[in-house]
Amino acid sequence: MQELKDSFELITFPKIKDTRGNLSVVEQYKHVPFDIKRVYYTYDIPADSSRGGHAHKNLHQVLIAISGSFDVTLDDGKTQTKVFLNKPNIGLHIKPGIWREINNFSAGSVVFVLASDVYNEDDYIRNYDNFKKYRL
Repeated sequence: MQELKDSFELITFPKIKDTRGNLSVVEQYKHVPFDIKRVYYTYDIPADSSRGGHAHKNLHQVLIAISGSFDVTLDDGKTQTKVFLNKPNIGLHIKPGIWREINNFSAGSVVFVLASDVYNEDDYIRNYDNFKKYRL
């Protein structure tokens, strides 16, 4: 299995500045290294909530703080690291096999997710002990 440091990367999307407001563009294979087959977002998240709490066997995801900010804790079963997201032109690419927890939401946070496949419950590992066994 890959080490935690090789399991995620920050991606900076183009930022086109304009006095009327900025625009960022995300294109598959140009900015995101996979086919984008699913897009979803979470919002109206209470500040004390936690999202995530799972890993994926095969799915790649890019998380973007479209609005507000939040922390993403990444875990490979041995090592943990925390990534703070607060810019809509920065995405966090999480590769398969990594446990993720999302918390510390600011008011008005929107977590925007680009996924490499459609929803498949069989791809999820939702129990941390099972995740650690999977990582062995």
